[in-house]
Amino acid sequence: MDKEITKEYTKDDLTIVWKPNKCIHSGVCVEKLPDVYKPKEKPWITPENANISDLKSQIKSCPSGALSYYMKGEGETQESNTDELYTEIKILANGPFRVMGKLKIETASGETIHKDGPMSFCRCGASENKPFCDGAHRKIAFKG
Repeated sequence: MDKEITKEYTKDDLTIVWKPNKCIHSGVCVEKLPDVYKPKEKPWITPENANISDLKSQIKSCPSGALSYYMKGEGETQESNTDELYTEIKILANGPFRVMGKLKIETASGETIHKDGPMSFCRCGASENKPFCDGAHRKIAFKG
């Protein structure tokens, strides 16, 4: 199994955690905070260019769960608006199904995958990482 890569970017008491292997490159982060998320630069995340409230709000909208954060002295947090009693599914315009909650997924091959937190499921059929989205919907100009 591949080792999970984790990168951290800190502003004051907030540390943003980015897990690139989970990222589907939806561009939500760049769209919401273009002064913070600059994929063509290094470092690509510059949290000093936004306030902590805006950073937390943006992290809540990460469709893959690749972005999370923690506050100094606390554990990692994936903020969400999901009521813990429900699994939430959002259909993103021209993109994947975004699912929040604890899931047990059984694949067609019989593999069982346990997931907790935001994840995105392919809706266009072009993903190379089915059942999960890999951002291929943008390459094929999926409408749906």
